[in-house]
Amino acid sequence: MRIIPAIDIIDGKCVRLTKGDYDTKKIYNESPVEVAKEFQDAGIEYLHVVDLDGAKASRIINYKVLEEIATKTSLKIDFGGGLKSDEDLNIAFESGANQITGGSIAVKKPEVFESWIQKYGSDKIILGADFYPDDTGGKIAISGWQEESNLALLPFIQGYQEKGISYVICTDISKDGMLQGPSFETYEEILSDQAESRAKLNLIASGGISNFDELPKLAELGCEGVIIGKAIYENRISLKELENFIVSNS
Repeated sequence: MRIIPAIDIIDGKCVRLTKGDYDTKKIYNESPVEVAKEFQDAGIEYLHVVDLDGAKASRIINYKVLEEIATKTSLKIDFGGGLKSDEDLNIAFESGANQITGGSIAVKKPEVFESWIQKYGSDKIILGADFYPDDTGGKIAISGWQEESNLALLPFIQGYQEKGISYVICTDISKDGMLQGPSFETYEEILSDQAESRAKLNLIASGGISNFDELPKLAELGCEGVIIGKAIYENRISLKELENFIVSNS
């Protein structure tokens, strides 16, 4: 299972939110590049970067930060937040992103998102399936988590698997930044529902990671990766623990 630390960016700074609420913004470092270098020094190879200004503006904003991280580290970066047009996508890739994540665009303009899958391939395009849990298993959220759609989580993922998507970042918004544990049951349900007619699913867990012991559990479920944010910044999980996990599983 890949370890993927998160860097969320507002005004060029490394921040974290709680449940996607911009009013809960907490700045952890003025320099995202410094943070990225610390991750790389701990043997981490992957990085999840979210342009929170872009998510709110519905266009890429912090591509200069992405470019700086990409040129000053060797981290493989997946980048998301506000990517709504072919131009946004080109800027992200030209600025050093290895993969991009599309969430709102996959709901609001599925024909555009599908064209990206066809053009760039399933290794480059990640589906962002961010959801608010409910009695039906969850509804997909859009527009920087400010809106809830009427799309159910599982059919949403299944539909895009049938269109070729193989990487999915699934975030339980109710758990994001809460340090109360991830949505094990939801991930188990998603991974147990794999039909031969659909693309192989590389599920990346996101939201709620609170301690190191949760990581082996997610690996056992079959998650391909896990995104860790606040647990690192609040010293609930040390970079040394992550380094040891990576070494022991290599």
